[in-house]
Amino acid sequence: MIDVIDLQKVFDNGFEALKSVGFTIEKGDLVCLLGPSGCGKSTILNLIAGLLKPTGGDIQFKGESVVKTEPKDRNIGFVFQNYALYPHMTVLENIMFPLTVGSKKISKKEAKEIAQKYMKLTNIEDLSNKKPGTLSGGQQQRVAITRALVQEPEVLLLDEPLSNLDARLRLKIREEIRRLVKEVGITTIFVTHDQEEALSISDKIILMNEGIIQQHDDPQNLYLEPENLFVANFIGNPVINLLPVHIENNKVTHEHFQTEIDKFTSARFKETIEDGDYILGVRPEDLIPSENGILEANIRSVELIGRERILNFDFEEHHIKSIVPVETVIEENDTISFDFLYHKAFIFKESGERVY
Repeated sequence: MIDVIDLQKVFDNGFEALKSVGFTIEKGDLVCLLGPSGCGKSTILNLIAGLLKPTGGDIQFKGESVVKTEPKDRNIGFVFQNYALYPHMTVLENIMFPLTVGSKKISKKEAKEIAQKYMKLTNIEDLSNKKPGTLSGGQQQRVAITRALVQEPEVLLLDEPLSNLDARLRLKIREEIRRLVKEVGITTIFVTHDQEEALSISDKIILMNEGIIQQHDDPQNLYLEPENLFVANFIGNPVINLLPVHIENNKVTHEHFQTEIDKFTSARFKETIEDGDYILGVRPEDLIPSENGILEANIRSVELIGRERILNFDFEEHHIKSIVPVETVIEENDTISFDFLYHKAFIFKESGERVY
């Protein structure tokens, strides 16, 4: 449906926002562009929308380039972070408006019927005669999404649409967005910096950093099988534990522990590991208390979070976390022995490439 080919964008001030980005989005998929601020995700969205012109590369819808097509002719719906509703119009008038202007405008009667159909879909019929200024943030967001959907676009673009909402409402609205776009069958690109948001609603995630795609994959694969150190460190809450180790003579050595390379699952090695310095990555839930563990630590603090305890300890400047069930009785200042699940650990080169 959407093919982005070798896309580049350099702004007038010389900033290179995108460095040869390429990906394909299948019809009907909900894909999240995820990454830290300044990584290029909103730039991609604006290029697909036609609000920016690329420096190089191509954007194709159904195999045909749209780079020279005006935004209004690309058959897209765009929902901005600030909703952009007309304050002097009612909700119904706001939603009808795109249908009553431009070369494809229809009669007000038809526009009203279509608007009411989509208002029913988004559960906002009772807001019909209200003005945007009287609505909550969540209600305004529903109106903005409904206004985009009434145009029945082939592609729906959402730029950080939930960032102005409180945590509980974000959860509710993101579930609604997922339901809506799947019900309508619309190809959707959703920009966010919130990994939980992306992991919960996406068919696929494109994780960006510094204008480069780090991984384009199923949501669970970014967590379970990160392609590099950046992905492993970005995805996961609490963040992954990263420890510098030296590998030599089949031994993995850290200042506070040593283990055998043979304990790692041979099938997970991506290449033959040469002697040298590496980074060992262990998710907090995979670092487990063990009577005969390979490392010992004094617990600095314990966080009780619902059904889990998060145990915190330090190896010099490295802050380490272990997640255990809340029933596990471990308290602050306890000295605990730990081991980790070797088949779930990761080993990275210092340059960031994953080797295990």
